[in-house]
Amino acid sequence: MVEFKSEAALAAMRESGRVVATALAEVERAAGIGVSLRELDEVAREVLRKAGATSPFLGYRPSFAPVPFPAVICASVNDAVVHGIPTGYRLRDGDLVSIDCGALLDGWAGDAAVSFTVGPPRPEDQRLIDTARRALAAGIAAAVVGNRTGDIAHAIGTVARGARYGLLEGYGGHGIGRRMHEDPHLPNEGRPGRGFPLKPGLVLAIEPMLIAGGTDTHTTDPDGWTLRTTDGTRAAHVEHTVAITPTGPRILTLP
Repeated sequence: MVEFKSEAALAAMRESGRVVATALAEVERAAGIGVSLRELDEVAREVLRKAGATSPFLGYRPSFAPVPFPAVICASVNDAVVHGIPTGYRLRDGDLVSIDCGALLDGWAGDAAVSFTVGPPRPEDQRLIDTARRALAAGIAAAVVGNRTGDIAHAIGTVARGARYGLLEGYGGHGIGRRMHEDPHLPNEGRPGRGFPLKPGLVLAIEPMLIAGGTDTHTTDPDGWTLRTTDGTRAAHVEHTVAITPTGPRILTLP
């Protein structure tokens, strides 16, 4: 069932979105050479604690997962695309890191992700990250009343495929509100004019997941969560929570 949010609900989601934005900014700031992924998770936990928010990630266990997720961020490094569990791995110069974070505040969820490198980026990594950001921007620009989810998917896919990147098969964005994952599902590739209609009050987490080698397939680590590229190439994941409004898309996960 799809829930359309009131202006009051959107205002509340904007506040949870601010918490997510702050957590991501603090994690990126802390992500230096020698810092462990668990330490980054602690940074995000402290931001949530200070804001009086909780994590929709911590303890989350969908049907595919063998164990509940044990952290408040997903920390995916290099060939890990999404859902990386923060471990004792210490960051190295040149690592490409994708951080996904959510927050629940006053009963409403926010969800966003960023990708960045540790130290100066390799040109190919910067191009991958920049293209992921452009794909996200294109998807957000298509999130207008009168369009459909297929228009967002087509906008994302056009940017990604135009740069010869892969898109993680079977994964995409989603509705969001009182829960982190709500209907409708939002693919990262599709046909314009198809899918669920975009109406005022619909809120979507839009999240391109690009694979440098051009493949779409993935493997799953023994932890049951971390998804990796099958060709060993690097990946980038970016995301915003976006509301559909009569005056255009409203990004709820900005600082």
